Amino acid sequence: MILSDHFKQVRQHSLLLAEPLSDEDCGAQSMPDASPVKWHLAHTTWFFETFILEALEPGFVPFHPAFRVLFNSYYNGVGDKHPRAQRGLLTRPDMAQVRAYRHDVDARIVRLLASELPRSERERLTMLLALGLEHEQQHQELLLTDVKHLLAQSPLFPAYLNTSVETSVIAHPGNAKTDWLAFEGGLTDIGHTGDGFCFDNELPRHRQYVSPFELASCLVTNGDYLAFIEAGGYRTASLWLSEGWDWVRNQKLTCPLYWQQDDDGRWLEFTLHGLQPLNLQQPATHLSLFEADAYAHWAGARLPTEAEWEFAAQDVAVEAGSLHPAVASAQKGLRQMFGHCWQWTSSSYAPYPGYRPAAGALGEYNGKFMLNQYVLRGSSCATPAGHARASYRNFFPAGARWQFAGIRLAK
Repeated sequence: MILSDHFKQVRQHSLLLAEPLSDEDCGAQSMPDASPVKWHLAHTTWFFETFILEALEPGFVPFHPAFRVLFNSYYNGVGDKHPRAQRGLLTRPDMAQVRAYRHDVDARIVRLLASELPRSERERLTMLLALGLEHEQQHQELLLTDVKHLLAQSPLFPAYLNTSVETSVIAHPGNAKTDWLAFEGGLTDIGHTGDGFCFDNELPRHRQYVSPFELASCLVTNGDYLAFIEAGGYRTASLWLSEGWDWVRNQKLTCPLYWQQDDDGRWLEFTLHGLQPLNLQQPATHLSLFEADAYAHWAGARLPTEAEWEFAAQDVAVEAGSLHPAVASAQKGLRQMFGHCWQWTSSSYAPYPGYRPAAGALGEYNGKFMLNQYVLRGSSCATPAGHARASYRNFFPAGARWQFAGIRLAK
């Protein structure tokens, strides 16, 4: 695909994601870890304006000088930032001005792409544009998970899309059976292969030994996780990491995020399609690392390392999702590796041997977060098509639950 066409396609998709929402929906912030839709739309535009137009556009003039601070996320090398927890207080600019901001920056990027540039600047433009588009796709996924958390705070439980989960997700015939698949392991190369785009935390590709292991063919289902709950999983301290047990007790948790029981004791799950009956065959999702690890202990298994996960996934086709994790197909082999739930690993988020962050503000993209977080692998039902790959390293703190994160067991 021509680069300018890809740019327009990705940028348009962000606006399409916002279409089902009101301006009031787009301005609200449900918690400090989540951002308003309006902020996502503006910040991704800020990225192109700050890192591309400011560096390469002749006679650069910012769309609005204040936006440099308002929509900076965490780039200390760029300058001051508006406090993350106060993004929902930004009633100005309104959505109309944010859309105008996007339109202005998009037109200037397209003109820059069509202009004559020295070879070095053309190469830099291509590299920065690729990074900016992958960055925007990350925010497209965050936009959906942040909207879901926001809508879940309302006692009306409004739907993002007024269709049922069953009509929106992929339908698979039959009941999928979870098998244990054996992998011999051995010396293997881990990290991005060098074909196509990757983030810096996927490099350098390096040799690593993986011991023989087994991996569950499917993700843990809602039915599986409900059995854990009914067996007293949230009341049994011996199943939990010490910090996880404190986390459960302090928050008085008894089930996954977005689960609830009605007056008749039936389990329901809040989804992007509103409140739905809990489908026992669909993957359990919105689980923290603490919950994933406790379930694995209860099931007599463990979480995979990220090297094991990548070793197993190297030849697995990448699927795209459809806003909610789908029931596993009845086919043999590994299923639900991509396009359903991010999968927690037992691996701390740390640099690969020989890792070096990029120079300047862009070096802050990944490297400075390599502390007190854990790696998730795969992709989710909210991940944009074409964004996932086997070497992709997502990462969150152990208590994070608002992302589509699930469990794949290992032995």
